[in-house]
Amino acid sequence: MELLMPVFEQAKRFMRQNGNLHQWTGGYPSREILAADIATGSSFVCLDDEGVIVGTFCFRYGPAPEPTYAAICDGSWLNDKPYGVIHRIASAGRVGGIFAACLNWCRGYIDNIRIDTHRDNRVMQELLVRHGFSRCGIIFLANGDERIAFQRDFSR
Repeated sequence: MELLMPVFEQAKRFMRQNGNLHQWTGGYPSREILAADIATGSSFVCLDDEGVIVGTFCFRYGPAPEPTYAAICDGSWLNDKPYGVIHRIASAGRVGGIFAACLNWCRGYIDNIRIDTHRDNRVMQELLVRHGFSRCGIIFLANGDERIAFQRDFSR
């Protein structure tokens, strides 16, 4: 877990430099959240050729891996098929293509992927559209915070 914290700190710096001032604040993601991801087997890393961590993400899949996705406003999901969800994707900033590598890996488990992001995270929104995701609507996190929800069904 300690090897992941610098990756998240770099990702936060990148967000702030690109106008995303409100996402991942207040110590998020905490060591407790990352420990829970690790304990449930949903924490993954991207390694470079030398075995150095260059990215990390949380991935879950199944019939309903994300409770906050049960209700969506201002739109709808593309389908009701089982899906995978990507959370907390972060790059150490040393190599490009972390999102593409993550997405490629996740597709090996399920072809229906959902993800959400903060309204201020323009970089992620553009990345999602570039990778064929559709903006589906708005979801609300357990604490009430709003997120823009995206989905891509690779079987279509």
